[in-house]
Amino acid sequence: MGARSTSAKADSGMESVVSTEQQTVKAQLQATSGSKSDVNRSHNAWSIEKSEELYRITGWGEPYFSINAAGHVTVSPEGDRGGSLDLFDLVNALKQRNLGLPLLIRFSDILEDRIERLNAAFAKAIARYNYPGVYRGVFPVKCNQQRHLVEALVRFGKPHQFGLEAGSKPELMIALATLKTPGALLICNGYKDREYIEMAILAQQLGQTPIIVLEQIEEVPLVIEAGRKLGIRPILGVRAKLSSKGVGRWGTSAGDRAKFGLTVPEILSTVEQLSAANMLDSLQLLHYHIGSQISSIAVVKTAIQEASQIYVELAKLGADMKYLDVGGGLGVDYDGSKTNFYASKNYNIQNYANDVVAEVKEACDERKLPVPTLVSESGRAIASHQSVLVFDVLSTSEVPSGVPEPVQETEHLIIRNLYETYESITVENYQEAYHDATQFKEEAISLFNFGYVSLPERARAERLYWVCCEKILAIARQQEYVPDDLEDLEKIMASIYYINLSVFQSAPDSWAIDQLFPIMPIHRLDEEPTKRATLADLTCDSDGKIDQFIDLKDVKPVLELHPLQKAEGKSIKDESGTHPSSLIPHPSPEPYYLAMFLGGAYQEIMGNLHNLFGDTNAVHIHLTPKGYEIEHVVKGDTMTEVLGYVQYDSEDLIESIRQQTELALREKRITLQESQLLLQNYERSLSRYTYLSA
Repeated sequence: MGARSTSAKADSGMESVVSTEQQTVKAQLQATSGSKSDVNRSHNAWSIEKSEELYRITGWGEPYFSINAAGHVTVSPEGDRGGSLDLFDLVNALKQRNLGLPLLIRFSDILEDRIERLNAAFAKAIARYNYPGVYRGVFPVKCNQQRHLVEALVRFGKPHQFGLEAGSKPELMIALATLKTPGALLICNGYKDREYIEMAILAQQLGQTPIIVLEQIEEVPLVIEAGRKLGIRPILGVRAKLSSKGVGRWGTSAGDRAKFGLTVPEILSTVEQLSAANMLDSLQLLHYHIGSQISSIAVVKTAIQEASQIYVELAKLGADMKYLDVGGGLGVDYDGSKTNFYASKNYNIQNYANDVVAEVKEACDERKLPVPTLVSESGRAIASHQSVLVFDVLSTSEVPSGVPEPVQETEHLIIRNLYETYESITVENYQEAYHDATQFKEEAISLFNFGYVSLPERARAERLYWVCCEKILAIARQQEYVPDDLEDLEKIMASIYYINLSVFQSAPDSWAIDQLFPIMPIHRLDEEPTKRATLADLTCDSDGKIDQFIDLKDVKPVLELHPLQKAEGKSIKDESGTHPSSLIPHPSPEPYYLAMFLGGAYQEIMGNLHNLFGDTNAVHIHLTPKGYEIEHVVKGDTMTEVLGYVQYDSEDLIESIRQQTELALREKRITLQESQLLLQNYERSLSRYTYLSA
């Protein structure tokens, strides 16, 4: 889902689904492909334990994702406190409701569980250190502004007085209308104009607790003036630019030249201006943010230590300090390594809460000051796990493989040299053989360019080169050490799996900032994945690909996948319905489903319309004692909708095509039947999903 989803698309019929339906879907699938899978598995020594290790699901997926005995990914939306769903069966059941792939599945129970775990961690830390204050978390709306998600989050957060954080005027409008929890905080961040400030102050009259966080020195006189004009004393905070630096991509969120926040001299200037206006008691909160996805707990400790000292100094200066907002940054372990690698974190939620509580208590005790209410804006850690993006593989592109046909003495010398190289490859000389094969292939291309090698001869040479590489790679994979000049061979030889997805729409951080997300098949996990592949999306852009995947030690350039299986003897119906033969034999591949996990923060809203691939279908699933229920369905964009985003009117487009067909008919360039088929397909396409259908 992207930024253009509207509530008009939503259907919240709370449809009940029981496990018997899942069994029906599974039986239908087994009827078409079960025998072939059974044969493959009987000769396969692979196990689900090996798949768990390969895809690292027990690292990044715990406690929500695992693999069952059937080799399917399962989802446990309530963590280790409830039941589970077979993701493969769920996807097939949703497809029967005309919800085509790609499909974003949101598990609202996971969202609730994340909120409960975060609050439980702070409650435990507060008890452990005898902290006389409380914790009041807020969710930063910028992480995922989708209406159903924000509404669910407010509902789940109500027992914990969980609030919202707004970073812009539109987000403030969402928060004002959605947050109705007594005692919950509304943190008002971002750039502010007079209208923003007035709305936030007036929200106090609705019984809300809005705290306006001053992030620019120019905002101070605006707040003072608005408070006087309205006759309401605002609740204010200041965002400090800490000298403590973050780590990773967002490390520059702190420091003297950070985008947001006040330096220490500016904080003192703010105190002076508020004091002169007799409003120093309005200053009640200190906020800081050292970046998103903090991978090292040491950074958290350093930052909270500095912030605690600023907090107590503000209280010493006469500010009525009550809240300390530690911002965001609580990381997500995307690769399951539990290290300080940028796609992981070397701490858990409890470690994080313990360090925050202990440091603040120590600083306040030393100055004999009351401790503040602790606030965090942990959006990524709350929202990432709750959504799973499922997409199918459309086709693959493979390099030539297998045993080549023997060469003839009459064939070109370059071909004979390549074949001789292939025949001579051994463990002892595979590195040398690689260089020889590469040189011979380059010579073949050069000879072709000068006209000394024919097109069939060049093709034969290239095929021989690739089978040489295949043989060399098989040897290299068995070695403890791979020579530097062969490190890229795995990626060079990789298959390309074409996926029904737009990376720019559904995984923009993967493209823009090289963010790693766990990606794996959701079925066939009891079979060995014999292919090494990169993923290419539907867009006509060379950047529309995913070629970095999680690994224990580093980042790997290929993903282990299964070969596509052909559904022999099947037929597909010609969609036009006017073809002389409406049933066309078509050996289409069996569905092969992949999923991207932990993408519930930022990805949906930051997606763009590259090539006019729009929002994906989305469905909200709630676990029940008998299975699950569909809480909401949000249909993905149709072609009419995405064309409307760029100011095209569908009726005008249809009329233009109609006029062109009429002209072509008059000039006898097209038959009446052909013109009607064109118009039918054109009109039908406008009402359909922007992605490909099976």
